Amino acid sequence: MAPPAVVENLPPSLNSSAEQPPLFDGTTRLYTCYTCPFAQRAWITRNCKGLQDKIKLVPLNLQDRPAWYKEKVYPMNKVPALEHNGKIVGESLDLIKYVDSNFEGPSLFPDDPEKRKLGRELWSHVDEFMKIVYTSFKGEGPKECGSAFDHLESALGKFEDGPFFLGQFSGVDIAYIPFVERFQVYLSEVWKYDITAGRPKLAAWIEEMNKIDAYKQTKTDPIELVEYYKMRFTAQQ
Repeated sequence: MAPPAVVENLPPSLNSSAEQPPLFDGTTRLYTCYTCPFAQRAWITRNCKGLQDKIKLVPLNLQDRPAWYKEKVYPMNKVPALEHNGKIVGESLDLIKYVDSNFEGPSLFPDDPEKRKLGRELWSHVDEFMKIVYTSFKGEGPKECGSAFDHLESALGKFEDGPFFLGQFSGVDIAYIPFVERFQVYLSEVWKYDITAGRPKLAAWIEEMNKIDAYKQTKTDPIELVEYYKMRFTAQQ
């Protein structure tokens, strides 16, 4: 499990007027955004590995992002991106594995073959899960996305040695939780739909995730989430 909690003083987000930090000066930097679920994956991974002193957060304001980020750091112009050993590594799922493999700290993936097999299946399913739920927000909500949460409920019942996807906490939980966090809040607020109703394993998983300091410190204000999703999805209806 994750190391003891480290309470961080989070640096302010950089906007278009901010100066660029030195590049490839030996400091490992995680370019992130405090409200982005993809970047949150890498942020949780960093925290779970106990790397707060080894990987420096460089938060960006994505609505007013600095031009130097695309021009000099990461041409894809997305977060997260990790500056490490003279190169830039992007893509949130790749970064979970990269940070786990290239830094010290507790391993985020099990050795057990059956767990690794389910882990690969869930890893490959996460984009489909997100697609189903996001698409439902533009349609009839719970009527269209209930099956996605049923799939998670079923997956959470495969191993009995813990409440997480692979029994014990792993990178698979990190891959899903930023999106489940947002979907739960939005569906409850806008559709009055409780994703945990009739899904006790999903409820227990969310409860256990909320006990993990490495994750709790990365959560976004629920009110801010709802307002952002309302703006994003109701404007399209």
